[in-house]
Amino acid sequence: QVQLVESGGGFVQAGGNTRLSCAASGRTFSTYDMGWFRQAPGKEREFVAAIGWSSVTIYYVDSVKGRFTISRDNAKNTVYLQMNRLQPEDTALYYCAGRLRSLGSSSRSYYTDGDKYDYWGQGTQVTVSS
Repeated sequence: QVQLVESGGGFVQAGGNTRLSCAASGRTFSTYDMGWFRQAPGKEREFVAAIGWSSVTIYYVDSVKGRFTISRDNAKNTVYLQMNRLQPEDTALYYCAGRLRSLGSSSRSYYTDGDKYDYWGQGTQVTVSS
């Protein structure tokens, strides 16, 4: 069983930056694809970014391209989401998700579909004030 714990959320002014971290338990983190998702009040969960186990495959939702950067440090069992130039519409509960690496499909949909992930963190709130 893999446990994921997010941290780094909080209140940020519009235009500001912050970084989310997701620490994973276990010894097999390097074999996991990881993703970040978010859910705003009254809205459905939304894909934000994903990174494959080898860091070769990376995807972003269009609304964060050029502002957010996903990365991972396998030695620290941690995946990060650097969030720059934050906007009020980025306000949401941000979740980290993981699954054993895909040895087959590497299509975008396989990374953006939350139902394809097996493990989820408890979420960390990011609130961007205008």
